[in-house]
Amino acid sequence: MTDRQDHQDRRKSATGRLYGVGLGPGDPSLVTVRAAELIGKADVVAYHSARHGRSIARSIAERYLTGGQIEEKLVYPLTVETTDHPGGYRGALDEFYEEAAARLAAHLDAGRDVVVLAEGDPLFYGSYQHMHKRLAHRYPTEVVPGVTSVSAAAARLGQPLTEAEETLTVIPGTLPEEELTARIAAADSAVIMKLGRTFPTVRRALERAGRLADAQYVERAFMDGERLAPLAEVEGESVPYFSVAVLPSKVAPLEPTVRTADGVGSVTVVGTGPAGPLWLTPEARGALAEATDLVGYTTYLDRVPERPGQRRHGSDNKVESERAEFALDLARRGHRVCVVSSGDPGVFAMATAVLEVACEPDYRDVPVRIVPGMTAAHAAASRAGAPLGHDYAVVSLSDRLKPWDVVARRLRAAAEADLVLALYNPGSQSRTTQVGLARDLLLEYRAPETPVVMARDVGGPTERVRIVRLGELDPELVDMRTILLIGSSQTQAVERGGGVEVVWTPRRYPED
Repeated sequence: MTDRQDHQDRRKSATGRLYGVGLGPGDPSLVTVRAAELIGKADVVAYHSARHGRSIARSIAERYLTGGQIEEKLVYPLTVETTDHPGGYRGALDEFYEEAAARLAAHLDAGRDVVVLAEGDPLFYGSYQHMHKRLAHRYPTEVVPGVTSVSAAAARLGQPLTEAEETLTVIPGTLPEEELTARIAAADSAVIMKLGRTFPTVRRALERAGRLADAQYVERAFMDGERLAPLAEVEGESVPYFSVAVLPSKVAPLEPTVRTADGVGSVTVVGTGPAGPLWLTPEARGALAEATDLVGYTTYLDRVPERPGQRRHGSDNKVESERAEFALDLARRGHRVCVVSSGDPGVFAMATAVLEVACEPDYRDVPVRIVPGMTAAHAAASRAGAPLGHDYAVVSLSDRLKPWDVVARRLRAAAEADLVLALYNPGSQSRTTQVGLARDLLLEYRAPETPVVMARDVGGPTERVRIVRLGELDPELVDMRTILLIGSSQTQAVERGGGVEVVWTPRRYPED
């Protein structure tokens, strides 16, 4: 009696087992021992193919086939072309997967073990997963992992994908260009899958994200026809589906480089939002990751993750012009500099300081870019409801850079116009009278019951948001980390379920 006969006799009354078997990136020698064993013992070997009938998965597994197995070729009805199926492209594929699963289920019900071959890993963008979702809850199932194309590409490039605290992002090239650009910009290191016809879009996204120079191209890793090249040098019409774009680890080599590769420096003023990483935009993440140097107020720099090889230059919060000049000097020497700014850099923050110095003759040729961030006003408003739902004005109560009579005149004009007010820099240890003065001035135009949102450290560990009335606003509870949102005559404060009070300003204004 053969091993196969004995194997079959012992299972005559039971259903077969389903195996999803990963075959690695293409080289048969990279198939795992477990995968080879199962392929050799299987009653049925199934594999997907396009309509031309050739299967890369089968070609990888061929040396492990015994010749006695039943082979189930699962031929896709379409790949990228259009279809007249009533459910469209997705409907046609779903119907195919249901039919394929039914064919495999018939073997399993007859007691036959079924191995479904999958290039790479079965559950990583693999065709097997569609069988798994339809069959694994009905039959005993085992998934055998395989070496992914991601690992294969890194191995062929000989470059680390991630190091230390870096994260790896895997991105399908089929995403829309805007989404691709955002994901690439935000990534530490990344692998972009499914190139082929998507290559021109992926290349544009890499260029828009400022990452094209870093991108490497890997085609058919560990397969015949393997090709490695800087992605910028690859012609789009020559790119097959079995290729990936790789953005390797950004961790610096043993000798850190503080100058850009091309010797051309720049300054990017980055808004980090009101608090930590959750408030960073993808564009801001990308700019911070690409910088050779970070410049900023030390408190704000501390919110940015440290990267090996990246230099940080912290300073006090009262030296904005000096900080801007320092950043521009670094850029003139070939450094790629990020000036870190809380909130949005153009709202009472570092963008103005940098541009003011950058417009001087010595710095006019230094490239300067502004990357926006979530403002403190918008963050605070979101916590309270929608107090900025209609026209509003933004005023700083600080009288360090402008006289108090200018502040008062602007508050009065906004109050007369019945605008909601967002008040920045309301108070500090050395400025203790401004909030009280502003409150008393506004009470000349607003009812004491006007809602006021007091928001401190929004997004931070000591966040506190309170809704009070203008007549009850206590200056003692306001500091430099607080922002005040003062309602207009139309702003509502309503208690909803659970005793939660929300503030909102209607978008319609009553006619006189």
